[in-house]
Amino acid sequence: MSLGAAGLMCHPNELYASTTQLQKTGKIKPITGSWIEFQHASEEEGGGWNAQLAKFTEDQWRRKVFEMKEIGLEYLVLMSVALWGKSLYPSKLAPKLQLGCNDPLEAVLSAADECGIKFFISNDFWSNLDAYEMMLDKETRKKRFQSMEELAVRYAHHSSFYGWYFPNEAQLQPYFVDACINYVNDCAEVAQRLTPNCVNLIAPYFIKEAKFDDHFVRQLEKMNINIIAYQDGVGVNHTQLEDSAKFFEILYKAHEKASRSRLWADMELFHFDKGDRGNLLPADFNKRIIKQMENISPYVDKILCYQYIGIMNKPGTDIIAGPYDETTNLYKQYHTWYTNHTNV
Repeated sequence: MSLGAAGLMCHPNELYASTTQLQKTGKIKPITGSWIEFQHASEEEGGGWNAQLAKFTEDQWRRKVFEMKEIGLEYLVLMSVALWGKSLYPSKLAPKLQLGCNDPLEAVLSAADECGIKFFISNDFWSNLDAYEMMLDKETRKKRFQSMEELAVRYAHHSSFYGWYFPNEAQLQPYFVDACINYVNDCAEVAQRLTPNCVNLIAPYFIKEAKFDDHFVRQLEKMNINIIAYQDGVGVNHTQLEDSAKFFEILYKAHEKASRSRLWADMELFHFDKGDRGNLLPADFNKRIIKQMENISPYVDKILCYQYIGIMNKPGTDIIAGPYDETTNLYKQYHTWYTNHTNV
């Protein structure tokens, strides 16, 4: 089959300016994408969202996508297509989780077709949510690839089906473990067979362990992945705010030398309500998030965030996910900056 959207046409060596050139511009890049989920895997973290998201209708999902487009989002990354042993779309592989919309994936992709957003579609969370177990378990691997077959047949006709997201996120220790490289390349092989023109993305974490050395560069060269969007780790307290720039500079140098995958960021918009655990709540834009953007911008092609859903809401909307006052306040803070610093 030849399904899917147009892929990246840039030669790898065209993807990188020099670090010096980027820093000289002094420009802070806006947020151009976000993760999105129909349900959050952890009730402790998403307890304020899941009940609300479960009630979203087809029309509400459609309007939420348009809401995200309105504030400048060009990419959405679907976190999962299954949770808790159930599918999040009509599937033969598992019973479907009961939601207010029978097929939320069809709803958001149809909306994205209309407004021009590009989607990366997940292929997993079919079993235990331990990332390395999912990478290694043979039955999960089988179901993952069966689901990709289903997803391609059902949804790859959408112009918004831009690529795949392989969601079993690996940490740098300081290198990728072999299981992660094998997992990524296995997924990429299936993705390219099903949707030859699609773009693939992963989002590793623990960037404070990153090293710019020959071993890490060789790993990047081995991985058949178009985009690596590293989690900045500020929201989960893996990374101190003042340190994120130096870690992304290390990653930039490694990617520049490898000349294989584009370097993006997965910037965390949240903080925990109990220090390092509990509900995810919006961070303050002026006190923290703008500094995250400033630190990341010189080194990455694009800034994506985790995440709009549950953390931001347009004031006055009837489609609420997360606490209204805090989420609309962050929206207003970012919208003020965005309208003053972009050509919209």
